[in-house]
Amino acid sequence: MSRCEVHNAVMTSSFVAYIDESGDEGFTFRDNGSGSSRWFVLTAVIFRKSGDATAVHALRKARQTLKWEAKKSFHFSEMRHEQRLVLLHEIAQLNTRTVSIISYKPDIPNPEHYQANKCLLYRYLTRLLLERVSWLCRDKKIDGQGDGSVDLIFSDRASMSYVDLRNYIELLRKQSLLNTNIQIHWPAVVTEKIRAVAHNQMSGLQIADAVATSVFYGIRLSRLGISDPSYMVLLRELAYQHKKSRFGYGVKFLSNFQDLKKQMPHLNAAFENW
Repeated sequence: MSRCEVHNAVMTSSFVAYIDESGDEGFTFRDNGSGSSRWFVLTAVIFRKSGDATAVHALRKARQTLKWEAKKSFHFSEMRHEQRLVLLHEIAQLNTRTVSIISYKPDIPNPEHYQANKCLLYRYLTRLLLERVSWLCRDKKIDGQGDGSVDLIFSDRASMSYVDLRNYIELLRKQSLLNTNIQIHWPAVVTEKIRAVAHNQMSGLQIADAVATSVFYGIRLSRLGISDPSYMVLLRELAYQHKKSRFGYGVKFLSNFQDLKKQMPHLNAAFENW
């Protein structure tokens, strides 16, 4: 083994981020509310590596309360409201931070561009997500606890190539030398530390699913014109803050948030006191 290989072998990450989404990437919007989701959310839940095991403990406690079998996985959208509250109560007590990138797809110009390029919207939201995750890693790094980088664990999507995603991130790295709009803190993001794992295989991914879906339920209107902001109230304190602001950090909207609130007053309840 070369000196470089030995060096790389002992370098350990400081953080781990679990990433999942809610909604879909389609652009077929029907007047009756059917078709594609209006919203698409991409969420990361970030732990220090030293505290990663707390995700396992939180789900274990939730299973005990719900009297579920020990290996039963959590799928937030398939749970009843009361069961979701039990899970979120445990998540809210974790020493973790969350980042959610939120797209209101009817506002996206030139949707045919995204329709013609598979996973393009997902990749763009990933870029914005990695910016904020990397800032958190930069600002919260503790000397002696890893190299400052983050393991990026995506919930495996059968329809997506993670080789393509890694190549996209490497392209961003090269473009960032010329394009100051790309604001990823690159020492935190190592392409080799990106992987995709099945949702039911990792507690952290099940927590990311719960957070992403909670955000989705808080911002979308059902076909009956109802949203449910209650989950977001429970999770508010976990959202990444910078200079006492969660907007632009723990939550990032692609559209202007003030304009969205004028169109959709229910967003005021979802983000009250954020």
